[in-house]
Amino acid sequence: MNAASAPSKLYSDDVSLIVVLLDANPFFWASSAAAAGDSASSHHPTTTLPFSKLLNHVIPLLNSLLLLNQFNQVVLVATGVNSCGYIYDSGDGGGGSAGGSVPAICSEILRRLEEFVVKDRLQGKGPDKVVATGVSSLLSGSLSLALCYIQRVFRSRARHPQPRILCLQGSPDGPEQYVAVMNAIFSAQRSMIPIDSCVMGVQHSAFLQQASYITGGVYLKPQQLDGLFQYLSAVFATDLQSRNFLQLPKPAGVDFRASCFCHKKTIDMGYVCSVCLSIFCKHHKKCSTCGSDFSQGPTDANASSDRKRKTSEVQS
Repeated sequence: MNAASAPSKLYSDDVSLIVVLLDANPFFWASSAAAAGDSASSHHPTTTLPFSKLLNHVIPLLNSLLLLNQFNQVVLVATGVNSCGYIYDSGDGGGGSAGGSVPAICSEILRRLEEFVVKDRLQGKGPDKVVATGVSSLLSGSLSLALCYIQRVFRSRARHPQPRILCLQGSPDGPEQYVAVMNAIFSAQRSMIPIDSCVMGVQHSAFLQQASYITGGVYLKPQQLDGLFQYLSAVFATDLQSRNFLQLPKPAGVDFRASCFCHKKTIDMGYVCSVCLSIFCKHHKKCSTCGSDFSQGPTDANASSDRKRKTSEVQS
């Protein structure tokens, strides 16, 4: 009974549940396609690629994950600017109408991605909504969807597959999502769910660096995106047991900088509330999160006692 109740015995060693979070931010991929066109016209190598070519690498990855083990389960979640949504789930046959053939599943994924992008764009029709969010994707929402799906699988089966999350991110980090992203990261750490990260943007992602470091996942920023499938299949397709025998890439450094709660900007130094651990870039008299008072009561009392002592010395 004790051996059966151990956390390591609840998993199937060679069966994996992979939740792939695909960045479907149209603003980023439009700029990426423009940059790729400019680089192609000037005969210079490019580090970006359009969204259509990205799918040519992602869809074969999904098929290869299913070919590695017939019991593997792959879930594809799209990450937009204003919303997130489930696109594909191999556990239910890819949505029923897709059938079992690979071409039918690919066409179904493309159709659902197109519908998601249109729906996500309509949700951002509010005044200044897209401008306020910038070009960052809703990473916190997609991580929450992935964690909720994995927990649902845990509660529906007696023996669980080895879960992990793969983030295919291109958009820059949104500092306004710092709290939500960190909550999702700590939730994944508590549930022993590794978060793998593949960053396809120009800059590194501090959020995903911390996510992979804290949860024990793999962080990778490929140098040549033309061979993206080779990176994905060689690094992220292996199950968790096989990773113990492989030399996987390790990040050179992790950016542990936080974002302030007041202006949602990444800071190097700041003020931390001792009650709720909220971070601020400037000194405030009161915490905007928990309402704690930051008045300097003890310092003022010490200063007044020093003044009284000096006054008594002068009089004597």
